[in-house]
Amino acid sequence: MNARAMFAIARKDLKVVSQNKNVLVPIIIIMVVFFVVIPWLAGLMPTLINVAGSKMDGIEAMLARMPAGMQQEFTGYSLSQKITVLFLVYMMLPLFLLLPVMVASLFAADSFAGEKERKTLEALLYTPTSDRELLIAKVLSGWLAAIAVGWGGFVLYAINVNAAAWSQMRHIFFPNAMWLALIIWVIPALSGLGVAMIVLFSARAQGFQDANQLGGIAVLPIVGLFYAQVAGAMFFNTTIVLLMGLVIWLLTWLLIWLGSRSFRRNRLLGA
Repeated sequence: MNARAMFAIARKDLKVVSQNKNVLVPIIIIMVVFFVVIPWLAGLMPTLINVAGSKMDGIEAMLARMPAGMQQEFTGYSLSQKITVLFLVYMMLPLFLLLPVMVASLFAADSFAGEKERKTLEALLYTPTSDRELLIAKVLSGWLAAIAVGWGGFVLYAINVNAAAWSQMRHIFFPNAMWLALIIWVIPALSGLGVAMIVLFSARAQGFQDANQLGGIAVLPIVGLFYAQVAGAMFFNTTIVLLMGLVIWLLTWLLIWLGSRSFRRNRLLGA
């Protein structure tokens, strides 16, 4: 495989996309909201509830509906600490999974669809790469970007979570083993799946906005995971996260393999 040409295409894509306000502005907003605003609001939530004199019966009832495994994790915690851990460690986990998919959507939607809008697609098609190498190069740029944002966002989130919740927890409680498994194992897999899916959408879309809208389909299963955990229907733990990552890796490689078999550059100009 022509690795030099593939990395050259990936570097060019990263450079072009990094100068695109349609991509950068949403990512910055997502980073600020998810990793700064939400942790501080959640960290202050128990204090605000106590100051307001709100009844805690509803929250205690919700905690009582949580699975037994999650309740064991709360052993030794006060009610305020349980609220903090529930939201910042468990409820935010499926929402955090949205990050690589959203970033992958923005970067990957700009791959072929962006090339069409910038009138640079024809030059790209004459690069000395096979169809498979061209597809992998496009996937690679979005994959690296999504992982970088995911890992950078995790560091920012960890700092703000521990700082915001210090008044309640009085110790560094984040990250735990489950979150480390998520960052190391699941985030790269999910980034690859999201990029591969949306690059294939982008190859058939007429422009960036079309490809980005199609990419919104990828977030629906993650939203479902969030509601399942809120309802107490499931409990994220390290084992489930590792198994989830395995399934996503298998789906990622399957999608890339199927995509590489069906992708033909000569169809792009007529798409």
